[in-house]
Amino acid sequence: MKIKILYDNKTVKSSILAGWGFSCLVDNSVLFDTGEDGESLLHNMKAMEVSVSRLENVVISHDHWDHTGGLEGILRKKVGIKVYGCPGFGVEFKEKVKDLGGQLIELKDFVEIKKNIFATGTIQGIHKGQNIEEQALVVKTPKGLTIVTGCAHPGIVKIVEKVKEIFSDEKLYCVIGGFHLKDKKEEDIVKVVARLQELGVKKIGPAHCAGEKAIDIFKKSIDKDFIISAAGKELEV
Repeated sequence: MKIKILYDNKTVKSSILAGWGFSCLVDNSVLFDTGEDGESLLHNMKAMEVSVSRLENVVISHDHWDHTGGLEGILRKKVGIKVYGCPGFGVEFKEKVKDLGGQLIELKDFVEIKKNIFATGTIQGIHKGQNIEEQALVVKTPKGLTIVTGCAHPGIVKIVEKVKEIFSDEKLYCVIGGFHLKDKKEEDIVKVVARLQELGVKKIGPAHCAGEKAIDIFKKSIDKDFIISAAGKELEV
């Protein structure tokens, strides 16, 4: 199954625009997060030959501007599309989705939104001293489970452990997305790497808010199993 990274702080192609935030496309039909800016997202989608008309679902990891900023542009072009959020998302977010004709679905629990593509539902975390609800995407393939995260405010290890608990008989293959490790100490990042490997994760692609220090540590630690994750990147999982 193919994953295309549509939006990130970095790009791998000159034709792709960079911006703060994250967005990726799974199986050409499930959009996960929308970056900070709709125009840039739509530009990148066109450059990567992604058609808005083919989108079936939008999954929003958490209610922060750098993950919801491009949603309005999508909703205006694909009226009636399903948008999966968490119950604790803000009133402004929920009203915008409904006002623009989207079908808002608030997920508390784990659910399969399309064959072999799942949303974890609400995972509780803390951001700047405040409670935050976040969800991740899980893709099931013969290689194993791939987990896609927006910012991983609850903790990337916590998210992976939850997925492993749900899919106890499945092997973990890949974890990509924002890991929110940019303010963490080196020793804490090293512990995260070790725990992910202990859980059986083979490929890792830190992006967005992972931070340069963490990206360097992951790259050195896992070597050939490190995935460059930036806008314009396409990978098969």
